[in-house]
Amino acid sequence: MVILGIDASTKTGSVALYDSEIGILSEVNANIRLNHSDSLMSLIDMTFKLAKITPSDIDRIGVSIGPGSFTGIRVGVGTAKGLAYSLGCDLVGVNELDILAHTVSQTSNKIISLIDARKGRCYYSIYEYKNNKIKRISEYGAMELEIILENYKNEKIIFTGDGSINYKEKINEIMGENAIYNLKSNSMVRAGILGEMAITMEADNLFSLEPYYISKTQAEREKEARENKKK
Repeated sequence: MVILGIDASTKTGSVALYDSEIGILSEVNANIRLNHSDSLMSLIDMTFKLAKITPSDIDRIGVSIGPGSFTGIRVGVGTAKGLAYSLGCDLVGVNELDILAHTVSQTSNKIISLIDARKGRCYYSIYEYKNNKIKRISEYGAMELEIILENYKNEKIIFTGDGSINYKEKINEIMGENAIYNLKSNSMVRAGILGEMAITMEADNLFSLEPYYISKTQAEREKEARENKKK
């Protein structure tokens, strides 16, 4: 089985082709905002050229559904749905926080995935390894970093995701020596890992799969504010 993995949820876009028997065939990561489908399609084209296969060779597509950049998520999910429809292949949506947790090697410590939601807030979820498999042990959430860490400051925690990089000083202030950091190169979504995860996941409905935002978009907040003024 060959899977095309697509992530456009953060400023580091990632596209990969993953073979269930061989592993990663090709992976392209670019530190750019994929705000336009043309930019993402350029990365996808490059990934196929490096692997020397064609889109007709893939069996399913795995795509990050967020949380993260609202625009990037829409572009990524929209592109993946369009490709899956035209190629007639399965589509699997994968949560960005789950992918980040899978970049951490097996450990006895808890793992917290953090995605920068700006203004001191992070999208987050908490994980641990059980029976050699990583398990999510919290809900997905979005809140101030201090609140997220309040119950964990007395135990060693492995942090991953761009939130762990952007707020490292604050994390150290709260956690001290209990803060352990994933490698920077792994603190971003890797489409190769996304593709590997998508192999065993149940396929989603092509038409009902939606981005997972957690927070409301700016447009939604403005619309809500306008409606409240009318009341």
